[in-house]
Amino acid sequence: MIFSKSFLKKSIPALFIIHYSLFTCLQAGITDFKTIKAAKEAYEAKEYTKSAALYNALDKNLPQKAYNLGNAYYKSGNFEAAIKSYEAAKGKGVDEASREYNLGNSYFKIGDYDKAIEHYKKSLQYRDDPDARNNLKKSKQEKKKKKQQQKKQNKDQKNKQNKDKKDQNKKNDQNKQGQKKKNDQQKKDQDKKKQNDKQKGDKKKEDQKKKGDKDKNKSGKENKPKDKKGDKASGQSKAQKKKMSKEEKLKQAELKRLLKKMGQKKTPTMMYQMGGGKPKERKDIKPW
Repeated sequence: MIFSKSFLKKSIPALFIIHYSLFTCLQAGITDFKTIKAAKEAYEAKEYTKSAALYNALDKNLPQKAYNLGNAYYKSGNFEAAIKSYEAAKGKGVDEASREYNLGNSYFKIGDYDKAIEHYKKSLQYRDDPDARNNLKKSKQEKKKKKQQQKKQNKDQKNKQNKDKKDQNKKNDQNKQGQKKKNDQQKKDQDKKKQNDKQKGDKKKEDQKKKGDKDKNKSGKENKPKDKKGDKASGQSKAQKKKMSKEEKLKQAELKRLLKKMGQKKTPTMMYQMGGGKPKERKDIKPW
């Protein structure tokens, strides 16, 4: 603990003696006398909360009540209440050096080093005290330390915010990439489905075409003419059939002419050459 207890140890008994005398000789009745005595005994027994309650029960206009109440609050660890009591004790006949010193201690305890420095300086203005000087030095050190810690906390907080922002941006980018990948996959699946559907359609059309050609071929074979013997007609072209028909006509006409000339129903076999145009007779062979 950085605070010297010697100041309070030296000042409090004297203050209690003064209070006791003042209350007894001037204002205190029998009830206040008993309350003050009980408060003093509780304080000395380190029952600070009880002592504070007893002092608080006294008339607020009694001299030095606020100061002693501040001491009891300080010892009980209720530093906020101690500050209020010490502030209320100003101008009530207490030692200002001690009051300012105790205010400095109370503000130091709650971490308000600016206020602690302020009251230690005021205490030193009333009286030069080594404990006040030492506590003033400690307050300045703690203020600097707190400032450095605050600076570090701010830096850490800023770094954390930047990291969180960076992580969030990374997460957003990952989500975007994931969504893009998903969309690309969906598009790829749709294109593949379209391609498969097209292939199925093309295959169906091809199968229908093959079936149609097969039915057509089958129908064509069934409709081909047959000769007298029942055999299928030869696969001659129309031009060949036309040519043969013309030659047959010429042959028939020649036969008729010979038959008419010879007056016969039948004629011997004649040797002649079929070719383009009219048949040519051989000179070395004559018909009979």
